[in-house]
Amino acid sequence: MLMAHPAVLQDLIAQYEALILLGAEDSTPQARQRLADITYTLCVATGTRDIDMALIAARHRLSGARPEDDSLLQEPQPRTPAPAEQAPAA
Repeated sequence: MLMAHPAVLQDLIAQYEALILLGAEDSTPQARQRLADITYTLCVATGTRDIDMALIAARHRLSGARPEDDSLLQEPQPRTPAPAEQAPAA
């Protein structure tokens, strides 16, 4: 299964939460449709069938959700020169 990039998931979650906070489910037809579109996209992106599971799955994939999965965010280790590359002692 293809997995959505964490940045995409984070953006979808933010849009979903903003629409919920603004009361989109009780608003204009356009706002309800946008909420339905975001909900559907989150479900497809996470391989789930309902929004609660989609939000859990999406948040689980975000950086920092699991310490063993944040390797791309760690600072690169400084390169130590090989003994032949070190400057001669004076």
